[in-house]
Amino acid sequence: MSTAPPTTTDQSPQSVSPAPTRKTWSSLRPLVLRLHFYAGVLVAPFLLVAAATGFLYAASFQAEKIIYSHELTVPVGEKKLALSDQVAAARKAHPEGTVSAVRPSPEADATTRVMISGAPGIDADHTLAVFVDPYTAKVRGALEQYGSTGALPVRTWIDEFHRDLHLGDNGRLYSELAASWLWVIASGGLGLWFARRRSQRKVRGTSGRRRTLGLHGTVGVWAAAGFIFLSATGLTWSTYAGANIDVLRTSLGQSTPSVSAAGGEHAEHDAAAGTGETESGAGVDEILAAARAKGLGDPVEIIPPADASSTYVVKQVQRSWPTKQDAVAVDPTTAEVTDELRFADYPVLAKLTRWGIDAHTGVLFGLVNQIALMALTGSLILLIVLGYRMWWLRGRASAFGRPIPRGAWAQVPPQILVPAMATIAVLGYFVPLLGIPLAVFIAVDVLLGEIAHRRGRSFSPSGD
Repeated sequence: MSTAPPTTTDQSPQSVSPAPTRKTWSSLRPLVLRLHFYAGVLVAPFLLVAAATGFLYAASFQAEKIIYSHELTVPVGEKKLALSDQVAAARKAHPEGTVSAVRPSPEADATTRVMISGAPGIDADHTLAVFVDPYTAKVRGALEQYGSTGALPVRTWIDEFHRDLHLGDNGRLYSELAASWLWVIASGGLGLWFARRRSQRKVRGTSGRRRTLGLHGTVGVWAAAGFIFLSATGLTWSTYAGANIDVLRTSLGQSTPSVSAAGGEHAEHDAAAGTGETESGAGVDEILAAARAKGLGDPVEIIPPADASSTYVVKQVQRSWPTKQDAVAVDPTTAEVTDELRFADYPVLAKLTRWGIDAHTGVLFGLVNQIALMALTGSLILLIVLGYRMWWLRGRASAFGRPIPRGAWAQVPPQILVPAMATIAVLGYFVPLLGIPLAVFIAVDVLLGEIAHRRGRSFSPSGD
């Protein structure tokens, strides 16, 4: 008589392995949810301003071309005049200040820019850009200019509003706070979204808060990678985190190099004040020719010697793809190249920083880049609106929602909690506008939990 084999519940290792993962996430979820909630409610106003001004900045490139078309473009002539004649025309029209740089006409229908520093009425960190017709040497106008991308008044105003709200160094704290938290909010939202059951992600056939949540999650998932990129690149030139990043890059030998403008054998020369040329020796035409001979194609910028012992610096200023950032130093007396720097020789992190910043500012891929930034910032604005709508639809008595259940930290396995806390501490040190608000969030939430506990309230541990 045969007997049936005993029924067993043995499972292969593969079938039981997800259990610890689910358990770990179930212990982490209340913390991630609460952090996402606090950051979304309290940091969102800063993100909203950054997104709105970032949207305007991305659009300002094309607006600039329209608004300043008279200064930027000219009818194409037969032959361009010598660069020295164009500089002389600019100096005749604007003799005040000192020539700080010259950008020869890079295209057939583009003007030459002669930048003058120290001009009356111009901010110390700005220059007066004089636009000269390269075919006739007629001055077509002069506008205040800022930055390495040559931003004119409209784009400069929007740029500074995006960066510091026109409040100076103190105003930069707002944009650094936004950049510090954007990646945290996006990453937390991704984790919460993918942890939800597929049926809970539906948008169709739902209404009210569940529909809003579905839209919020769907848009966030598609845009999360872009948000994390904007956050990381925005931090690279922020006040505090940016300084720490620079120190780290320097310690790793990955800082951005620069061409040496120190003079050589013929270093001593007499500079003609305010012209950017020397009384004896080479002029800007010979300097430009020497740079061209080294392969520096348009667009380029010529920077006159800083003092009697320095050289000219000629550098490419194309920030679009492919990036042209080669530079040479040229002796002002002999027009000999004394130093060369090729973008191809930049350290890896220096290249990545350059590309990241250029993509963040909308110049790396031109119009496509600017449209992508407008789509990203528009998505962020939509997410913030949907997030606040969910908060409103919650309809809870507590304006701050449901606190993390008491003892939630203790539920996280030590092998996860200890490395996580160490990582948070390191990030908080290097990114202080992440670490300080995070400490405040935790303190406030603990306080709210204690108040609720003393009042004898009971809260659901899941929260949604």
